[in-house]
Amino acid sequence: MPRMNDVSRRRWFADAAREERPDLALLCLLVGMEADPGLDESGIDEAQIELDRLAGQLPFSPGGPEDWAAALARLLGERHGFRGGPADYRRLESSLLHQVLRRRRGLPILLSVVWMEVARRAGAPVYGVGLPGHFVVGFGDPYGGHVLADPFDGGQPLSAEDAATLVSGATGTPLSPSMLTPAGPLDIVLRILNNIRAWASARPERTDVRLWALELSLLLPSHPAELRYERAKLLVERGEFLTGARELEEYAEVVAAVEPDAAETIRRQARAARAMLN
Repeated sequence: MPRMNDVSRRRWFADAAREERPDLALLCLLVGMEADPGLDESGIDEAQIELDRLAGQLPFSPGGPEDWAAALARLLGERHGFRGGPADYRRLESSLLHQVLRRRRGLPILLSVVWMEVARRAGAPVYGVGLPGHFVVGFGDPYGGHVLADPFDGGQPLSAEDAATLVSGATGTPLSPSMLTPAGPLDIVLRILNNIRAWASARPERTDVRLWALELSLLLPSHPAELRYERAKLLVERGEFLTGARELEEYAEVVAAVEPDAAETIRRQARAARAMLN
């Protein structure tokens, strides 16, 4: 099967992000299609089938939230060996769902996507929890009786004290109730793309990865406006001076009404970018 071109892939991603109920697994796999030349439409189907297969191995309606969490930990953490470690933070594959399904290794948020998608297919009351610095999953009613589990640690249950320790270690601040709010599919995808941007930013030779991660982020219905500024500066860094300058000028117009001094700084950056052609 021929590989889809950039326009077709981006259109598929944008359309999927605008569905009334976005398919989290599909969006994550479309992110993987940007990164991996070997992933095509049949590969996406195979990954979805693998999630279905894993869900079929769960017991039927095992009980309450604790029972669901324990069943997922036994299946995914113990039987199939899904978990993470420090080395996984250094690999781009750890942010790509199809690779996580193959390697059984990944970042906390991608392992949480596996837990959520397998559990959801089996009918579990599951949701994602975007704690600062560490993504986990919840089972049950997020505003009532629920339990938390850490897929990065094989599905280990998390008490309120455990969650507070994770947050304190990541941010130095106490756990607040708002941090336990369920994360929506698009919030999860944006956080995954932010992780990929951070990975690429630490590797100056991978501006290509940083660029496509930015461009996918900008296709989401809601995204931070400053990502436009970051993309424009990156284009200049990559030698696309005219395009970068034009986008800097467009962003300056957006911020001029509320931050005129910042807008003038951005316009100077645009002029400097154009001057690089002389």
